[in-house]
Amino acid sequence: MVEAPALAERTHTSEGTVARSLLSTALDAADPDPRNVAELLDGTPGALERARLGAAQARDGLGTPLDEL
Repeated sequence: MVEAPALAERTHTSEGTVARSLLSTALDAADPDPRNVAELLDGTPGALERARLGAAQARDGLGTPLDEL
């Protein structure tokens, strides 16, 4: 499996854009039952750690405002 950082580098796209696209595609293909979406996210390697890192970065003012995405 190719990870978002490697794919971003190969496609000259930001890692965040690739990650959002991959997650969106996975969620679109998943059963819409919320229990299954939670299982999908729980099965994503490093998802919890990355979410915690993102929350800490946002608290420190290092994030991108939603209206700028």
